[in-house]
Amino acid sequence: MNNAFFEIPIPINEPVKEYKPGSSEKKELKKELSYLKSNEVDIPMYIGNKEIRTENKIRISPPHDHSHTLGYYNQGDKSHVQMAIDAAMNAKEKWNEIEPVKRAKIFLKAAELIAGPYRAKINASTMLGQSKNIYQAEIDAACELIDFLRFNPHYMSNIYKEQPLSPEGMKNSLEYRPLEGFVFALSPFNFTSIAGNLCSSVALMGNTVVWKASRTQIYSADVIMKVFKEAGLPDGVINLVHTSGRTAGEVIFKHPDFGGIHFTGSTAVFQHFWKEIGDNISTYKSYPRIVGETGGKDFIIAHKSADPLAVSTAIIRGGFEFQGQKCSAPSRVYIPENLWSKIKQNLVDEISTIKMGDPEDFSNFMNAVIDEKAFNNITSYIDYAKNSDKHELLIGGKYDKSKGYFIEPTIIVSSNPKSKLMCEEIFGPIVTIYIYDAEKYEETIDLVNETSPYALTGAVFSNNKEAIDIASKKLVNAAGNFYINDKPTGAVVGQQPFGGSRASGTNDKAGSYLNLVRWVSPRTTKEVFESPTDYRYPFMDEE
Repeated sequence: MNNAFFEIPIPINEPVKEYKPGSSEKKELKKELSYLKSNEVDIPMYIGNKEIRTENKIRISPPHDHSHTLGYYNQGDKSHVQMAIDAAMNAKEKWNEIEPVKRAKIFLKAAELIAGPYRAKINASTMLGQSKNIYQAEIDAACELIDFLRFNPHYMSNIYKEQPLSPEGMKNSLEYRPLEGFVFALSPFNFTSIAGNLCSSVALMGNTVVWKASRTQIYSADVIMKVFKEAGLPDGVINLVHTSGRTAGEVIFKHPDFGGIHFTGSTAVFQHFWKEIGDNISTYKSYPRIVGETGGKDFIIAHKSADPLAVSTAIIRGGFEFQGQKCSAPSRVYIPENLWSKIKQNLVDEISTIKMGDPEDFSNFMNAVIDEKAFNNITSYIDYAKNSDKHELLIGGKYDKSKGYFIEPTIIVSSNPKSKLMCEEIFGPIVTIYIYDAEKYEETIDLVNETSPYALTGAVFSNNKEAIDIASKKLVNAAGNFYINDKPTGAVVGQQPFGGSRASGTNDKAGSYLNLVRWVSPRTTKEVFESPTDYRYPFMDEE
């Protein structure tokens, strides 16, 4: 295996296109949306050098129009998971023999394909399959995935540069081997970029992968696989299967060659997998790497010196972009009494202007939640609040699933800072606000720290430097991504590496070198130029 030092150009973040009326990118996107809507697809599994289709076809429809059929994906079973493992293991030796710079070039080529000929397709598939407006799709499916694919090779080259000291008479080296076995990548519905990164970052470091995308993201996951194939990724390096998580887990977590899991999803599922891995630990050839980013109950706390307009804008953008279906979305907010009247009025005035509907109508700020299961869960919290004397519905609260899974942006005020709406992850367009005594800022910070088991993102708003410092220190473990006078969403690769701790995951920071080092198993080699020929040491001589 060649871990020779090589240079990758210093990457820059992909510029976000604006899609102004009459722009070439808007015309191309609308053409692609029209094409995808009028052509049903038959999405296979990608295992080794084969595209696998089955008799079990599962219909795909847009969350905002569940009467329309985008196509079907081919549902697999345990046998397909085993096939994918076999393909990954068969591809492993040849993939390891490919020089790192050549591996990097494949993913850099994938970035160029997404930036160019595939940009409209990956954005359109995300808009239709996951109900994202064009801005949310552009910053996710195009720009962030491009950033992952460009920045990760740069981080890899920096990792390989790190070598030990070699005193006179010897040569020490550090070899960054891929993990022994295969890696299971399990990706969520809400970010196309995360799906592409979970599998590609692992493969970049020399591993081979069994990838299972969320069933509600398969439509855009298929585009990702097509890009990887066109970029020159060898067969079997990344294998995409369409099964339930349970089906995949029953095979993968009992396999002796299981080398690790790269996961983004719910806390409950991740904890279940961790327990299952622990139960099977004696089965594996090595201790698996367990890397996961899970849930969040993200917060905003405003100090009495904060700008009311900035706070209300952060609530609206952070809480309602992509219908609040971001693990970083603020769903609990702490407002001092002295600011409440201004923030309240601004929230009511601004939220009443929000349009919601089909993402093909570019004037819509919000679209549909991902599926009926999510719709039913989110609306149960609204119903609970409506029937509770501890909660006041400020605005929103209506919902309708007759055509698509639409839920209004909803603000609820709670008089109980420990109510379920302040504590539990909802993953939808609901923000719950607690009004606190403006002179009890530090006590309220303690409340923020103690209320939730999660520690993903959070924000403090203040024009007082001391107040900011107090919050930063007291909340040091409450958020892996901490924001000052900004909404706690929108982390950018290379700028704010993303991840949290506590119940929010292992905090391995996707979009940084920290994540990549989890996917290697270093070997130290020491070579001496003149070997000792006598066991005796100088100290043994008597004077």
